[in-house]
Amino acid sequence: MPKTLIKRFAFIVFFMLTCFTLSAQVAVPLDDEVNQRFFTFREIEVLDDPAASLTFGQVFGKQYAAKFKPSELSTPKTTGETGAFWYRIRIDHTEASKKNWLLEFMDQTIDSITVYSPRKGGYSKTSFGAAYHFDERQYHHKNFTHNISSDLAGTHTYYIRIVSHQPVNVIVVLRSVNWFIHYALDEYLFFGAFYGMLTVFGLYNLMMFFAIRQKQYLYYVMYNVSIGFYEMCTDGIAYQYVWTNSPHWNQYAYGVALYFASVSGMLFTLSLLHVKARAPQMYRIFVWAIVLRSVFFVCCLLIDKSWFNYKIIEIVPLLLACYTGFYVMRKGYWPARFFVVGYSFLFVGFIIKLLIALDVPWLPFGPVTHYSLSFCFIMEMLFISFAIAEKVRALKKKKDYVQRRIIRQMKQNEELKDDINRQLEQQVMERTRELSVKSEVIEQQYEELKAMNLLLQEQSEEISRINVLLEKDNITLHNDIEKVTHDRVMSAEVDFEEFSRIYPDRETCFGFLAKLKWEKGYNCRRCEHTHYSGGHLPYSRRCSKCGYEESVIAYTILQNTRIPINKAFYMIFLMYSTKGKISSHKLSEVLDIRQSTCWAYSSRIKKVMEVKKKELRNAGHKGWSKLVIDVDDD
Repeated sequence: MPKTLIKRFAFIVFFMLTCFTLSAQVAVPLDDEVNQRFFTFREIEVLDDPAASLTFGQVFGKQYAAKFKPSELSTPKTTGETGAFWYRIRIDHTEASKKNWLLEFMDQTIDSITVYSPRKGGYSKTSFGAAYHFDERQYHHKNFTHNISSDLAGTHTYYIRIVSHQPVNVIVVLRSVNWFIHYALDEYLFFGAFYGMLTVFGLYNLMMFFAIRQKQYLYYVMYNVSIGFYEMCTDGIAYQYVWTNSPHWNQYAYGVALYFASVSGMLFTLSLLHVKARAPQMYRIFVWAIVLRSVFFVCCLLIDKSWFNYKIIEIVPLLLACYTGFYVMRKGYWPARFFVVGYSFLFVGFIIKLLIALDVPWLPFGPVTHYSLSFCFIMEMLFISFAIAEKVRALKKKKDYVQRRIIRQMKQNEELKDDINRQLEQQVMERTRELSVKSEVIEQQYEELKAMNLLLQEQSEEISRINVLLEKDNITLHNDIEKVTHDRVMSAEVDFEEFSRIYPDRETCFGFLAKLKWEKGYNCRRCEHTHYSGGHLPYSRRCSKCGYEESVIAYTILQNTRIPINKAFYMIFLMYSTKGKISSHKLSEVLDIRQSTCWAYSSRIKKVMEVKKKELRNAGHKGWSKLVIDVDDD
């Protein structure tokens, strides 16, 4: 029985020691035969500090030492929320190492890294990260590095405090300095080749744009430049060589580059595949995608720059481009097949990066997965170049076909022209023969017409001479008729109808009065000025100096007369021709005016005749016109 208890006790002790050994943190030794070692799972422990309030003294104490837990992922990852994360690793310095070692942090987007390293007599504190100036780093390398002290012995614990505004991968690598230099040179050689290829693609398409003037090449140049800057931002190359002293811009520069890459890529797809003509519905979707992506970009800049971390939205334009390329390819546009293959590579690279972000356990982390997107970018650009070349070849083939058709059509036109010319020549010859026969007849007719024209010309001259004589006779006859008519009218026996032929209306009477009144020239009755202009009433005159306006009937026997002026003229004529013996009743009957009005007006005329009887004695038939001007005017 005691032996059984001893066996059970020994089994329990062994089981507890085994469990303790399995749960204890694994220390990573400094082994000169191994150049590098990634800290993973139980080799790195995590403590969450949501308020970012813990100090190193508190974390180092017993209260929080037991709260560190082994990483559940091969590569720990922060949430990107407000707060800090503490990490603890153990390094075994037992065996003497002839190499110099360092810790390397491979995510270049970490804002702040603080390493508490053991030293003789305590711990030392070192801070670095993307929020610090590049010149403050120990090594001028795109990754963050921290030297390991070589004068320690035994196993020591290192504490790492990480703060970042976005989710980051805490990839901690223990590397020898020699291997770090070798690996860095190879990596920068790869970067040189990668960015060199981007430059070559960009310059080639830029020259194609200047040569062909098609917008698709300019869009592709913008796409290459944007991809280059995005890769430089994610690799840390841009912070090292472009904006070294701008850590704030370095926090979201990748988002700006990614936006321009996305938009220029969609514009390039629209131009290369002729989406507007071949897939109008997809064209409208692309336009909306560009608008919404631009709105999201503006919101990221103005509202919250942490929204740039949602890179998952780039899968939308990527899927649109892949589907559109496949759709256009099925429609028979063969350059789209290279486009589909290129964007398929890019889609695979995007999925790999997405799986890494989701910490898929079966996907190993290494150089292949880390640089998978860069490799896919190169393959995508290579196949896109094939697509552009295929499009140029298709255009050239179409151009050659059109040129052959034009040449063939030109030959047909030339043959048709020759046939038409031969037919025309034959028709011209036949027509010429006909015209030669007709020309003889026409010539004969021309001679006959010429003789007739001479005869007609002589007759025309005779007719013209007769017309001249008749015209002279007509003028003489017209003048005689006018004279006889005037004399007839001015005789005492003329009636009102005949009188009205000479003075038919008010306008004619006013013209006669104006001529009679200002026969000797115009003199202003106020200022004696002799220059005038037309007034408001017909035939009235306005003084150019004082502005006094005198109407044509003012200061005449017709002033203030209410009967029509042509009837007044006829009454004066009758009174003059009868020497005032015609009665007012007769005037009323002839003029169709009331007897009282005729009596009043005839009395006024008799007074003027009495005043001017000497002047009227030898006046003849024109004497009646002298009665028009009133006595006061004289």
